[in-house]
Amino acid sequence: MRKLYVIGIGAGDPDQVTMQAIKAMRKAEAFFVIGKGAEKQELVDVRTTILAEHVDTPHRIIEITDPPRERTPADYAGVVVDWHERRSELLEAAFDQVDGVGAILVWGDPALYDSTLRMVEHVLARGRADFDYEVIPGVTSIAALAARHRMVLHRIGEPVHVTTGRRLREEGLGPGSTVVMLDGECSFTEVRGDDIHIWWGAYLGMPDEILIEGDLREVESRIVARRAELRAEKGWIMDVYLLRDGSHADAR
Repeated sequence: MRKLYVIGIGAGDPDQVTMQAIKAMRKAEAFFVIGKGAEKQELVDVRTTILAEHVDTPHRIIEITDPPRERTPADYAGVVVDWHERRSELLEAAFDQVDGVGAILVWGDPALYDSTLRMVEHVLARGRADFDYEVIPGVTSIAALAARHRMVLHRIGEPVHVTTGRRLREEGLGPGSTVVMLDGECSFTEVRGDDIHIWWGAYLGMPDEILIEGDLREVESRIVARRAELRAEKGWIMDVYLLRDGSHADAR
């Protein structure tokens, strides 16, 4: 493989794919897709739908089975590092199958809570593969959340704190507005306070997209129940939300 494109494809809507991303996809001869099991086949299907809509050049799809990892480890960082290493070994083996230009389609943007670039660096660091790579930015789920709720992420002059569900449970809300990603535990239920607003969204940009907004204490049980229903139906869920203290009148 001579060249690799790491392409952000947005939150799931084919219309969110940028022209820069489309041009890069049309240069690729092979697309590497890390699959997450039969129950998450839909995630692979969304990628193939995007390719069908935007790419009219000959190409093939190389699926890679994602290695399992412990979800609630005592040593979180160590488990993730090991997982990235095993993932990078699988990618390296797949790269060897391509003589030309390859691409990886990344949900949202490769720079935000995604491990693809780290794995590519792991492959290159081992020294057995030598190729150039280019990163194409994409629409993040955060941007999609704000657009679908027709809101600004921050109030005038205030910061935006982006974190994970695990860190939210440990540290609470950040200054200004707090955007939470990678939360499988509904950590918003552990946030203290009676004057907090939430903007929540799941499957953003997809046909099953769902949005819930309101006073956190009033809608949290509804979000928890709906999230559980959706996960049971589909076998997976991708969601993101924003929390902000203050009355609804001041929230925006």
